[in-house]
Amino acid sequence: MIKAVLFDMDGVLAFTEGFYNRRRIRFLQERGFPVDPDFDGTGSNDGEIWERLVPGDAALRERLHREYRAYSDAHPTPWAEVANPQARPVFSALRGGGLMVAICSSSYRSLIEEFVDQVGVRELVDFIISGDECSAYKPDPDIYLRAMDVLGIVPHEALVVEDSPLGIEAGVASGALTCALVPPAGVELDQSRAHLRVQRLVDVVDLVQTSALHYIA
Repeated sequence: MIKAVLFDMDGVLAFTEGFYNRRRIRFLQERGFPVDPDFDGTGSNDGEIWERLVPGDAALRERLHREYRAYSDAHPTPWAEVANPQARPVFSALRGGGLMVAICSSSYRSLIEEFVDQVGVRELVDFIISGDECSAYKPDPDIYLRAMDVLGIVPHEALVVEDSPLGIEAGVASGALTCALVPPAGVELDQSRAHLRVQRLVDVVDLVQTSALHYIA
């Protein structure tokens, strides 16, 4: 029996990847740093992205990354534009059905906090955890295992909702039933490792109400 749904944020609850890609490229271009204008960090964690952007020079990478954090504060995420409009109704339906809701994201906690406040879902979320608070980033399952521990559930009582290959791998490795949200048109992600796929976030509500899902879990 599913007792909690654990959501990734970027690409699931908010379609932020395109904005983040453009902001990183603009930041580096403004500083005259050579960067591929088509660079795409979709599905990667922050550390991996910056290693790809600034390879071979850890000191320079650290400095640019630090400056980018300040740049991001000055050019904040437009949550009203990028939030998945189905996030709040899905959270509300799950909580109304007696399920717990958690957000388990590789993003910084400050960004997750911004999301829940600006989208107005804080009262519908039982637990939040950032990859920065874990022993390793996805695909390591630590983020999901920690969430399950805090919520007082075991893996077969959790449904993980992800989109990226790394996130899906983390969900599967945690022992939870792992569902992939099909990405928007034009975004290609390998979701073959997911147990299930849904076209819309709202479909998650139907999943947890079906005996078929309980059987699979």
